[in-house]
Amino acid sequence: MKLTCGITIPTHNRKADLERTCRAIAKLDPPPNEVLICADGCTDGSAELIQSAFPQFRLIVNKESRGSIASRDAMMRAAKSDVLISLDDDSYPLETDAIERVRQLFSSNDALAVAAFPQRSDEAPASLPQTDFGPAHFIGTFSNAGAAIRRSAFLQLGGYPVHFWHAYEEPDFALRCVVAGFEVKFEPAVTIRHHYTGVQRNEMRTHHFHARNELWSALMRCPLPQLFAVAAFRAVRQFGYAKKRGLRWMLNEPRWWFSALKLSSTLRARSPLPWRKYRAWMELVRSPIFSEAEWRRKFAE
Repeated sequence: MKLTCGITIPTHNRKADLERTCRAIAKLDPPPNEVLICADGCTDGSAELIQSAFPQFRLIVNKESRGSIASRDAMMRAAKSDVLISLDDDSYPLETDAIERVRQLFSSNDALAVAAFPQRSDEAPASLPQTDFGPAHFIGTFSNAGAAIRRSAFLQLGGYPVHFWHAYEEPDFALRCVVAGFEVKFEPAVTIRHHYTGVQRNEMRTHHFHARNELWSALMRCPLPQLFAVAAFRAVRQFGYAKKRGLRWMLNEPRWWFSALKLSSTLRARSPLPWRKYRAWMELVRSPIFSEAEWRRKFAE
């Protein structure tokens, strides 16, 4: 039976970017089986745009913002398709036959949980004319701005930690995937155009979310006694990044420290994973694996 393939997009007050993305999606041939868009606390007419210009898309409205992660999690649970292409409101596939390409990827590999696609992004100008992104390989994280996720694996592994609000849900999910024996791969079969708009973006705020959630993920997934060293490493590394950005960033670093102390949801979700595979995943994030035999030795056996 042919796999069904849909698209999910969370959005927050980026009406112009959302419209451009929706027009690109409407040109896909074959079309996706479904398109879900979550208007997360939008006050700029984004929801009204979808209702009037793209009534064929399914709209979920959060009257109050719940964050990008909760929005993505809700769409994955509400969807019906076997595979969902995860996009930002400023990203879309360049190939018009992207849906069929994604179907073929997942149909040919039952172990594939996440396929991460290369991006031509304004954030990295050198990528805009790039055509060769190298071969497929195993990776330890991905970007929700351009990836396809097998819905059954998503539900089996518990979805995203919605209390993260924004950032770091991808490596946390990839970790659980590889420990469970699912594959997370970089796949150049589809290319994503990511305009990476500056609207609603704040670099320091994103850093604070990422740093806090990286620590929370360790508290949920890393076993004892290794947790103490891993948590300290995470905090020191994030401070080192802030130091590179300058004095203002260093002075603001305690903001995420205090935020990280709100541990109730994190501790309730604690479910330590085997250290051997947790450590192998940390290595995988830094050094992708190109050999299937090596990946199986570390994660499938």
